[in-house]
Amino acid sequence: MKFHKVIIAFLLAANSYTVYAQEAQQPQNKYDQHKVFSPLFYPKGGNEYRTASGAPGVKYWQNRADYKLDVTLDTAKHRVSGSALITYTNNSPDALPFLWLQVDQNIYKEDSRAEATSPVTGGRFTNKTYTNGDEIKSVTIIKNGKAEKADYIITDTRMQIRLKDTLKGSGNKLQLKIEYAFDVPEYGTDRMGRQQSKNGWIYEIAQWYPRMEVYDDVSGWNTIPYMGAGEFYLEYGNIDYTVTAPSNLLVAGSGELLNPAEVLTPTAIRRLTTAKASDKTVMIRDAADINSPASHPAKAMLTWHFLCKNTRDVAWAASKAFMWDAARINLPSGKKALAQSVYPIENEGPESWGRSTEFVKGALELYSNEWYEYNYPVATNVAGIVGGMEYPGIVFCSAKSVGSDLWEVTNHEFGHNWFPMIVGSNERKYAWMDEGFNTFINNVDTKVFNKGEFYEKSDEQKNAKAIFMDNADAIMNIPDVIQADYLGSAAYNKPALGLTILRDQILGKDRFDYAFKTYIKRWAFKHPTPWDFFHTMDNAAGEDLSWFWNEWFFTTWKIDQAVRAIDYNENDPMKGSLITIENVEEMALPVTIEIKEENGKTGNVKLPAEIWQRGPVWTFPYKSTSKVITVTIDPDHVLPDIDPENNFFSGLPVPANVTPGSIIKAYFDAIGGIDKVRAIKDITTIATGKAEGTPVNITTKYKSPDKYFQEVIAPSYKNLQVVHIAVNGDSIVARQLGHDVPLDKAIKGQIKARYAMFPELDYTKPGYVLDLDPNTQVVNGEFAYLITVTRPDGTKVKSYFDAKTGLKVKQTTVVQGASVNEFSDYRAINGGIKIPYKINTGLLGEPVEFTITNAVANSGLMDGEFK
Repeated sequence: MKFHKVIIAFLLAANSYTVYAQEAQQPQNKYDQHKVFSPLFYPKGGNEYRTASGAPGVKYWQNRADYKLDVTLDTAKHRVSGSALITYTNNSPDALPFLWLQVDQNIYKEDSRAEATSPVTGGRFTNKTYTNGDEIKSVTIIKNGKAEKADYIITDTRMQIRLKDTLKGSGNKLQLKIEYAFDVPEYGTDRMGRQQSKNGWIYEIAQWYPRMEVYDDVSGWNTIPYMGAGEFYLEYGNIDYTVTAPSNLLVAGSGELLNPAEVLTPTAIRRLTTAKASDKTVMIRDAADINSPASHPAKAMLTWHFLCKNTRDVAWAASKAFMWDAARINLPSGKKALAQSVYPIENEGPESWGRSTEFVKGALELYSNEWYEYNYPVATNVAGIVGGMEYPGIVFCSAKSVGSDLWEVTNHEFGHNWFPMIVGSNERKYAWMDEGFNTFINNVDTKVFNKGEFYEKSDEQKNAKAIFMDNADAIMNIPDVIQADYLGSAAYNKPALGLTILRDQILGKDRFDYAFKTYIKRWAFKHPTPWDFFHTMDNAAGEDLSWFWNEWFFTTWKIDQAVRAIDYNENDPMKGSLITIENVEEMALPVTIEIKEENGKTGNVKLPAEIWQRGPVWTFPYKSTSKVITVTIDPDHVLPDIDPENNFFSGLPVPANVTPGSIIKAYFDAIGGIDKVRAIKDITTIATGKAEGTPVNITTKYKSPDKYFQEVIAPSYKNLQVVHIAVNGDSIVARQLGHDVPLDKAIKGQIKARYAMFPELDYTKPGYVLDLDPNTQVVNGEFAYLITVTRPDGTKVKSYFDAKTGLKVKQTTVVQGASVNEFSDYRAINGGIKIPYKINTGLLGEPVEFTITNAVANSGLMDGEFK
């Protein structure tokens, strides 16, 4: 949840009746086709290790790490201790004089590099408490049957072992035995931790053993330290591990449980057997079992033994508070796997974690049929403190997630079993190769799961501000360099949208899916680079996409397509039209144009991105048979166009008898009449919406002539007060998360300019200038009139009024942080006037729909309520 910029967005977003903005200037054209279609994108050709077509080469190699792990969980001390026996195989052609390992628990030390580079304002990956990190007790090298003490050094989250004798390549091995311990932090950078529940602690354990760094043919040793945002890059192998814990704890982990008869009761085994054969969720450990001594073997401690094959990592969870249910996963090969969920009793029920296993099963069956078959015997969803984090065969999701939020986080985290668990990219460098690719397949999956139960069509024009914000970073940056407020776009949403555009607008579903599946198949359980992905897509799809890879992944260029003119052959619409479009910004993409004629005919024209090889302006013929009324670029809003206002061009003039005055009168008449509007002294509304996926409740109050109040609460965060704004004359108070927010003069002026309940009442006063656009506009498929109002202080607002109903349906602003705002579902409230009950606006660049649930006028609000 990213609330650090919410305050300014709420101050400037028009989630009420009016917003004022500075007038936009006609942008200068920035487009240069020579930069977009440069022939020198790819830096080098292929070699014996990686081919120019994007496939592993004939001499491709990667090293291997197998682990035997044995640990004990001390619940009194919240401590894990034990040993790791690592068998490391050097398949490279190089002799290795030293080895590098990851000791990621060191991120929780007070003197860690991550702590030193964390902002004082905190964040998702910031430590909240400290531990001693990985406490290494001993490191032993075992080679050719001989054991000797290792020469090692630890630097932050990395351990270097310096070998007396080099480890030769081409399949030579050695073993490392490491004895270690660590304290489990309560909050572990949202990747692990522990949470107190009604019936005991829930432990979610990850980064819990020393792991080999990757040595590859690209960089040699990959030793970027663990800083929080950058995730992991790991070798594949088999991981055999045991967890010894108090007998009343249920332990769930990556891979297959090898000793169920030793740790489960006959009743639990019988229920588990039923679940493995059932497409419906079967309860294995219910509420009555949680505190029952009969629910576990009568021993003080139990040792749980797991094996996960051909994996890059393992994680596990343990708690006496867990309920446990499961169901069968049906894979396309005919094999079966098990979907299961463990969660505390306070999160059970059909609106909460009672559907988790259904979600796990549905997601994995869909992904397996669409892309590549799921490869682990079990898939476990754990409810706990971690908001959402993925590991092979097991994921940690917030116990607070319910309904669509639980589906989204479950679907996302299990999607990671394809990226990066199957396709083992370098997350520490290229977050987009797992987060972005995963977000893409999540969207494909959500569209079909349970007949689209949780699917909502995305409006990419409204998303454009988040993707192309002014301080945006290019996708091709390491995640620790990408600024925190943009990581969601650069790592997740922008790369996912790029793949969607490739699939739907450039390649088509068949060619894209074939190429994408080829990439997955080629690089399953291997280590691809971005270039391997780019080359594979080019070659398998049969399209040189170098121009797209460059502009979308390496730059912060923007897309802005515009309609500029409608002309007719020999000035006769019957003889056909000539339509001119322009590429205003630096990025080039295909163009879809909808053309409506006076005779009712509607046509669509699709033009490839290559039209922009000729320059920024393109004119194309259209076989019209009557006058063209409207031309609209991207009518379905599938591209993130930063200026959708110029996507539309009208060939229909405003009727001569329509004036700004008549439009404003029609608006007042439509909402109840100007006399009733003037009689309104105050209005209170309560609305609901979502800010970046988080449900919020908004209370807004107006009082004439100069008072305004707004409070935004996040119910799922214990009614956290996210935003508080109060305007009382010249006094303006703004608070974010309980802290006062400094406001400069410009922001204060913009806030004061937007709080009037019905600014149209002032339009006849001296100093106001109203300009009516000569051409009829279209808003959501209906004709509308556009009035640009200039206030006495020079600020401007563009308002669109429905040509039939007279209602105000849209306003545009260009104040930084504000958005296009659309109004609908007008309803009468007491006092006899109508207000819009649905307001579509933007928050942090993301589209948000606020729905008013209660509204009252003239309730006698007191001045003391505006502080």
